[in-house]
Amino acid sequence: MSGRRWPVVLVWLVVSVLLTGWDIAAAEPYELTKHDVMDPKVVKSADISLFGVKLGDPESKAVDLLVNEKIAGIKPEQEASFIFILDQRKPTGPMAGVQLLDGKVALIFINNRFAYKTRGIFRAVLNSESPDDIRKLLGKEDFGDENVMGAAMNYEKQGFVVNYLGKDVNIEFSRP
Repeated sequence: MSGRRWPVVLVWLVVSVLLTGWDIAAAEPYELTKHDVMDPKVVKSADISLFGVKLGDPESKAVDLLVNEKIAGIKPEQEASFIFILDQRKPTGPMAGVQLLDGKVALIFINNRFAYKTRGIFRAVLNSESPDDIRKLLGKEDFGDENVMGAAMNYEKQGFVVNYLGKDVNIEFSRP
């Protein structure tokens, strides 16, 4: 009887190792308003979500989650191919949003007005004082442009661009 248990135990062990390895290899989602991801190497635009909306999601899901669902402190506005997220306290301009193209979410953006709602490394990026501060947090960009007006730092392999213009910081997530 004990001779028959070894194959079962061995199969169970192999399956559990494979499943555990699969979970480790799978990318973790990063909800901008909930997760404290601090390692810039693990952040990929495909894993980013804004109030549950991810790149590639259908337009209907984006409208349901961002416009139709009540989110505390948020005032949504749908304008042309964009859904803008405004701060109810000071609705001076969008603090985040998505762009819809061909019926899908093509772009997610956040700016420094959204810093108080953002968690993890992007809160620090949105509160950065200079392009060098951003590079300390995210590492050297794949390519970019810096001049006296500001900087555009493209992290192409990860699928996002950081635009720094004085006190204004904007992060755009798109498919790489």
